[in-house]
Amino acid sequence: MPRARKAKPGGATTKSSGDPKARLIAAALDLAAKKGWRATGMGEIARKASVPLGEAYAIFPTRAAVIAGFVRQVNEAVLGGNEAEGAPREKLFELIMRRFDALRPHRAALRSILRDSVGDPAALCGLPRFLNAMAWMLEAAGISVAGWRGPGLVLALAGCYAAAFRIFLGDDSDDLAKTMAELDKRLKSGPFGGEAPDRTAEVAR
Repeated sequence: MPRARKAKPGGATTKSSGDPKARLIAAALDLAAKKGWRATGMGEIARKASVPLGEAYAIFPTRAAVIAGFVRQVNEAVLGGNEAEGAPREKLFELIMRRFDALRPHRAALRSILRDSVGDPAALCGLPRFLNAMAWMLEAAGISVAGWRGPGLVLALAGCYAAAFRIFLGDDSDDLAKTMAELDKRLKSGPFGGEAPDRTAEVAR
């Protein structure tokens, strides 16, 4: 397994009292965790966040837009940290575990959102956003997604992430040991199993 690490508390920034966008996201996640995503409406989210309806609509016109805002918040939290160290696969491991650290306080909400989104066609709209996040994880690890190999690498990482995410949702250990073990196994068995070399120079030629 890559370098030992401690799961970090905290998460994506969702508590900024001066930022209506952050308040709306925090309210949505809290309501999803407590009463279920299916039963959570935009009006209730706006009221809980103390944001006027018109302003809430201008920021997030739909619940899907709220989720998109949360995903962007998580991406910024992961990419805004210190540069990951080590070989490309180790960097991927660290970056994805940072992502799980950011999501950890919101697991109850995530379980609710995923459960209540089954069969919802709107959920498919989030797929490009998810794949884009995986592309950024690769780029941050020094693995270019430019060129014809890029989409395959993105899909491969998406599969690794999805497998680890399923474990993460039920992993209540302090250090997310089960999640780390699953992620490490998946990364080693995929196209990143060698050392996932930096392809930037190759693409530039």
